[in-house]
Amino acid sequence: MNQDQYLATLRQLQHDAWPTGTPREPQYPLGERPLTEYLREWARRQPGKTALHFYGHTLDYAELDRLSDRCAALLVELGVRLGDRVAVFMPNCPQLHIAFWGILKCGAVHAPVSPLSKGLELSYQLNDSGAEVLLCFDQLLPVVRQVRGETALRQVIATSLSELRPATPTIPAPDLLFAPKVTGDDLIDFYPALAACTAPTPAHRPQLDDIAALNYTGGTTGLPKGCIHSHRDMLYTCASFVPTALGMDEHSVTLNFLPEFWIAGENAGLLFPVFAGCTLVLLARWDAPAFMAAVQHYRVSHCGLLVDSAAEVLDHPRVGEFDFASLRQVGAISFVKKLTLDYRRRWRELTGCTLFEFSFGMTETHTCDTFTAGLQDNDFDLRAQPTFVGLPVPGTEFKVCDFDTGELLPLGSEGELCLRSPSLLKGYWQRPEASAEALRGGWLHTGDLGVISEQGFIRYLGRRKEMLKVNGMSVFPSELEALLGQHPAILASAVLGRPHPERGQQPVAFVVLKPGSDETGASLVEWCKASMAIYKVPDIRLVDSMPMTATGKVKKNELEALL
Repeated sequence: MNQDQYLATLRQLQHDAWPTGTPREPQYPLGERPLTEYLREWARRQPGKTALHFYGHTLDYAELDRLSDRCAALLVELGVRLGDRVAVFMPNCPQLHIAFWGILKCGAVHAPVSPLSKGLELSYQLNDSGAEVLLCFDQLLPVVRQVRGETALRQVIATSLSELRPATPTIPAPDLLFAPKVTGDDLIDFYPALAACTAPTPAHRPQLDDIAALNYTGGTTGLPKGCIHSHRDMLYTCASFVPTALGMDEHSVTLNFLPEFWIAGENAGLLFPVFAGCTLVLLARWDAPAFMAAVQHYRVSHCGLLVDSAAEVLDHPRVGEFDFASLRQVGAISFVKKLTLDYRRRWRELTGCTLFEFSFGMTETHTCDTFTAGLQDNDFDLRAQPTFVGLPVPGTEFKVCDFDTGELLPLGSEGELCLRSPSLLKGYWQRPEASAEALRGGWLHTGDLGVISEQGFIRYLGRRKEMLKVNGMSVFPSELEALLGQHPAILASAVLGRPHPERGQQPVAFVVLKPGSDETGASLVEWCKASMAIYKVPDIRLVDSMPMTATGKVKKNELEALL
């Protein structure tokens, strides 16, 4: 079967499996234009509507539009030109939103940096992106000052969360809001600079195919690469995912705590609310009591949670004090913990809504490539496979190819997941060889193992290099981690392989137990023997904690040193 026939067959299968009432095409409520224009239009239509709540500090749409215009004017006044990269080194906060939209409005490129970065990581990303202007959280100035002389930085703009702290926060506030403001003669103070800037709002209007962002891959090994994304990528991601998986509109109240330097957080916190014209409740970071209080206080209707976060809420001693009845659509992201039937049942009993896996995605694709919403009848999605990631969002296509030859593989075969989408990166920043290797004939070769079933559903099996061969049988760490996640005493797990003289490889599970558990490695092995095929049963290594990246992925390269 040639590719055209293969894709036609797949489209028909996926058409037949499509959930009733779910849009089959991308939806553009304000037309196909950059999201900067969506912000301007919502500010015109609903100027007094709250765009953002932050522990009692609010920004309405008119203020967000006006302040981001001032930020754009300030950046131009500081010498930022079209296409210049502007680095942003901040936790979640209103200033990050003002800076993000200001950077895009003046035609510059948003280059976010994890606020957890240390000196070497910060200097690497500043030098790789070539950023000459940095907007940062004032508590991070020591890291900036440590490396500033090694970079091309001309200007540092700093801001404090303490400036926004209300006298009486509406929900429990993090200590970041109580840190005293840091000053200095080597920085520009953000809010006073916005107020003092007299330059006109830039006349420039971004076009859909202009570069909007350099989103750095947050992998567990190797140096990050900057993924070049355009305004069109951002718009398409919203238009294909928000109507299909979220059903958000201007009447919704959505909550985000995912870090907005991370592309999933950028989507959830910065892009989706402005696309829909709705209200965002923003948390500086995850905190279960703050989340529960925010849902009740602001009547939150939509949000995304790590499965770990949902589990923390379900097990929290104060969970019975809060009202979750406003929640309508809650997606889950499986990283350390995996979504299980038990978590879904308990979440439904607590809130009345169904917890569903959000999507498969990568930084290279703007991360929202599939959806599972609407595929929960009789828990079909969780019963099908623990790695079920649903159907492609409208406009995106998948295929499975042989890793070595690139040959198309029949449905039901394990191979490399490849995809094409309007939101594919335009290349890796200053890495033409890596770009050519990943992007071939308009398709991204993901390096991920996957299967497309005979019904057209996509299963994600993990990174190719993580697949184990045990007595000639394929064993996927992600599957074992999902199974281990169903043990009531296991808080987290990560599975790797070690060489074995007779079996080829032996799975090894690093396990973090819940506090107070009296399980042992031996008792967990016995549970595994009763729960999975014998060749999959791992050795168990109990550890106190998992080494994690800033985006919540396990650093398996560090665990390998313990093998």
